[in-house]
Amino acid sequence: MELLLRWWHREAVLNSKVRSVVLTTSLFFFLFVSMYPGLRSLGVLLHAVLTGSYVPGYHSILLINFPNEQTAKDIARSVMERRLAASVNILPGTFTMYYWKGEIQDASEILMLVKTKTSRVGDVIKYVRSIHPYANPEALSFPVGDGSQAYMKWMDDAIPDD
Repeated sequence: MELLLRWWHREAVLNSKVRSVVLTTSLFFFLFVSMYPGLRSLGVLLHAVLTGSYVPGYHSILLINFPNEQTAKDIARSVMERRLAASVNILPGTFTMYYWKGEIQDASEILMLVKTKTSRVGDVIKYVRSIHPYANPEALSFPVGDGSQAYMKWMDDAIPDD
């Protein structure tokens, strides 16, 4: 009987150690997987700081259409005065076709390109929607993958941090 108790005790200790190792490994794996996006972002940012390279997606370009040039200029100036963008380009004479209320519509519109930090895209869209004459204005954002380092630095200086 005593032999059986010693064997059972030894097995219990061994099983508890195995259980501890499995539990610790599983917890580490779970934390690593759940934190991977943040760790990757941190790694990319650290690499950019150490090498002076650009972090893809840190800046964005928005496309916004307007019914006429004056409206585009007024809203562009307002966006710039609020320091929501580093630069705005207004491209006159674009031709647009779209569905509206089940019908194909066409119009001559003005396209505005807004260059800003990705972290400010939501602010730009919210502001433009609040003053835009269209009921559902186009506001599409595209992250910048790469570009002139000097230009990106200038954009950072032109747009205050959130």
